[in-house]
Amino acid sequence: MSSRVQDDASGEDGLILSRGRFQARSAAGAEDVKAAQALRGLAFFGPGKGPDADALDGRCRHVLVEDETGQLLACFRYLWLETSAEIGRSYSAQYYDLSRLEGYGGPLIELGRFCTRPGLVDPDVLRLAWGAIAALVDRGGARLLFGCASFTGTDAARYDPAFGVLRARHAAPARWQIGVKAAEVVRFSPATSEARGALKLIPPLLRTYLGMGGWVSDHAVVDRQMNTLHVFTGVETAAIPPARTRALRAIAG
Repeated sequence: MSSRVQDDASGEDGLILSRGRFQARSAAGAEDVKAAQALRGLAFFGPGKGPDADALDGRCRHVLVEDETGQLLACFRYLWLETSAEIGRSYSAQYYDLSRLEGYGGPLIELGRFCTRPGLVDPDVLRLAWGAIAALVDRGGARLLFGCASFTGTDAARYDPAFGVLRARHAAPARWQIGVKAAEVVRFSPATSEARGALKLIPPLLRTYLGMGGWVSDHAVVDRQMNTLHVFTGVETAAIPPARTRALRAIAG
């Protein structure tokens, strides 16, 4: 399968990456953003609930993954920060005390609102989305990917085994520890169950981050509006396992 990468500003369609019958491109204007918001609403809230939109959409760049017919299959948005001192501008900073990360350095990328069309089962779409992210990271030299990884629903007890595994195996390094800021949070208790069953409770997107060496906060935020529990997640690009880096760059290459 052939692939190609272009700068955000190159090409009339803002193409980032194409592979086979799929392409990832930057949103070209308001209509593209509206299409992404509509897909997000469908993915997060179900049919007939309307689009998902917030104030941060205007400050983010949006990436759309489409097939050869132009159908939107997946999307995500990202906020590019030249320096970690700007991390207070991020979506995550509304819910977490990120003061320790202000000294991390930069550039950084906050990823958010990552979703696919409900019922989509083609893994090549997700591979292309991750290839596009890898291309953006390499192009700008981002040192840290971060964002909020969500668990569906707000029943914390359901996810206690998963939270225990996150605390035991994937806690943020002490120097980057994420503080509590939100009014309603769930503190992680020590692991009490067999890890294999607990891992099944961790959402696929978060498992992907963890597979790249990602780490998380020691608590989850209860988001009633989105009907989720989410955890802060950071991936230091220099620490991504070499085999995973090669695989992502092969897609982006």
